[in-house]
Parts: sequence; C-alpha cells; structure tokens
Amino acid sequence: MKTVLLTGFEPFGGETVNPSWEAARRLDGVQLGGARIVARQLPCVFGAALAALDGHLAELRPAMVIAVGQAGGRADISVERVAINIDDARIADNAGQQPIDRSIAVDGPAAYFSTLPIKAIVAGLRARGIPASVSQTAGTFVCNHVMYGLLHRRGPRAGFIHIPYLPEQAAQHPGAPSMSLDDCVAALKLAVELALAHRQDLAVEGGATH
Repeated sequence: MKTVLLTGFEPFGGETVNPSWEAARRLDGVQLGGARIVARQLPCVFGAALAALDGHLAELRPAMVIAVGQAGGRADISVERVAINIDDARIADNAGQQPIDRSIAVDGPAAYFSTLPIKAIVAGLRARGIPASVSQTAGTFVCNHVMYGLLHRRGPRAGFIHIPYLPEQAAQHPGAPSMSLDDCVAALKLAVELALAHRQDLAVEGGATH
C-alpha cells in the first residue's frame, strides 16, 4: 500500500498549539484511496525542518506529501500554489533564527509550483461546505521554507496547505477568524482523497486580483 506523508508543525510564535499538527496527527494511520496516511511533526526551525523532512522521506518513501501549516488571520483552507526561494522572517523561529533575504537553495530557481491538483482540492472542499481558496503566497517563514525545500527535492507529488487558527487560539486574538479542529481534519482528509483521485488539475478560475 502506498504512503501519503502528512506533516504538521510544532507550535510557534507564542502559541501553545499548532492546528496543523493537531489536525495531521488525527489522520495518522487512516487508509483511503488505496493509500495509508502517515503523520509526522516538523520543528518550526529553518534548516532543521528540512532535515527532519529528509529523514521522513527516506524512511517512508511516500507516493505523495502534503505539508500543512498554521496561517493565523486567514479564514479558510488555503491551498498553496507557489513557493519562493527566499527566507525573510518577520519573527524568529523556535531556535531564535531570523534570516533576512536569504536563499533557501543557492542553486535553485526563483520559485516552484505545487504538483498537487490545487484547484480540484479547493473545488472539492467548497462542494462539501468547507471554506477554501487557492493561495498565491505561502509567506516567507518556515512554511514557505518547507514547501520550497520539498519541491526542490523533486521527489513525490507534493504541496502545502495552510489552515486557520483553532477557536481557542482565535479567542486570544480578538477579531481573528478560526476553524474547528473537526473541520480542519475533515478538510485535510478530503484534500488527500482528492489529490489521490486527480492526476490532472481542473481548468477553473482560482486567481486573485491583488
């Protein structure tokens, strides 16, 4: 049976939980679409996150990888289109590093596009009543670092999904949107199913005006 690697991050930025890991670990061992999901946590640390990822790739030899991260302030499931070759940290990572304008791969291209069917995933999530959109930026923090590094390895089909704060986190950030853990878990499970089912993406609108 083929393996789908689903990664989430440890808490960062003063938070006590990270919804990406809380949701991913709920799906560890789940079988669907002829595949088994294996969840692994990554450190929210530049460099160390990719080293951990390399270990998981070598151990599991997955057919597909979906990395997941927290995007506090976003209101929906954000399926990332592109990762850029830059680390530019607004805050320090969990090891106290704060790289500014540093290339992730000196010999790498400016950007990589997700190899997941991003529009099919968004359409499928919306059809199930889960707010979702194509995102045109994964930021320049550790999430983008991992997405770029993952695609730079040119291994299995891979991409990145951002999820909102959990309600208990949003309660500490007045006005911030949130999504329940159950909905986040359901969204990731469906995203895996859709990614396994669609080798070709849908040719539908998914752009942004700004």
